[in-house]
Amino acid sequence: MKLAVITDSSAFLQAETLRKEDLFVLDIPVNIDGQEYVEGVNLTAQEFYEKMARSSELPKTSQPSIAKLDEILSSLKEKGYTHVLGLSGFHQNIQYMTDEFEGLTIAFPDTRITSAPLGFMVESVFQWSEQGDDFQSILDKLTEQIENTSAFIMVDDLDHLVKGGRLSNGAAILGNLLSIKPILYFNDQGVIEVYEKVRTEKKATKRLVEIVKDVTSNGNYQITVIHGNAPQKAADLRQLLLDGGVATDISIATFGSVIGTHLGEGSIALGYTPIV
Repeated sequence: MKLAVITDSSAFLQAETLRKEDLFVLDIPVNIDGQEYVEGVNLTAQEFYEKMARSSELPKTSQPSIAKLDEILSSLKEKGYTHVLGLSGFHQNIQYMTDEFEGLTIAFPDTRITSAPLGFMVESVFQWSEQGDDFQSILDKLTEQIENTSAFIMVDDLDHLVKGGRLSNGAAILGNLLSIKPILYFNDQGVIEVYEKVRTEKKATKRLVEIVKDVTSNGNYQITVIHGNAPQKAADLRQLLLDGGVATDISIATFGSVIGTHLGEGSIALGYTPIV
């Protein structure tokens, strides 16, 4: 088996993974004030937040190019690939393509999540493939990861959720006035919902640590602190997790433009994915 892995630029990937020749990354363009950018190509994460802060409208993100995906898939057989695994939020739009490329076994499961958890899934797939797992075994392990992966999120400014259609305007005004810090999470369908409402950021941060410690107590998980241009907040939260005995190895990642558009600068999250 020669396996090609396709993902999109919303996945947070380690530099070592990005250098793998069997990895193919589809760009997700972001439009800010009429100018199109691709994160990692002509836009850094910090530049994205700076431009978003200066803009009167939220940035607009698009789906990855179906034409580019078709181009990649069309080239794989002649490169010796036999199997293709796609990990991306674009799965719904390309299911019809899985049977169109003779000689390739293709699967595009719904990962339900992006950013660091998606990146860890990509890295896990490479690990399983390199240790000799067959395609079905990889799919089975990936399914187990997907079903037990989620993230809990706190936002710094509720207005971004309002503008993005994620929260009613009245709820945002009330939340800002009362200093309510809602803890959000990805539900089983990959949709962001309110998990709890906590009165202050300090209490919400403490509660966030308690929640993640509880949900990850039954196994071995990769836990990542993910932030929207808030490195000190991320470092402080990571230390709280370490001090609380949640895990001994906790990484830090940044939200890219896709999630950052909806959550805004200063947002913070804890993503967790089982190590299978």
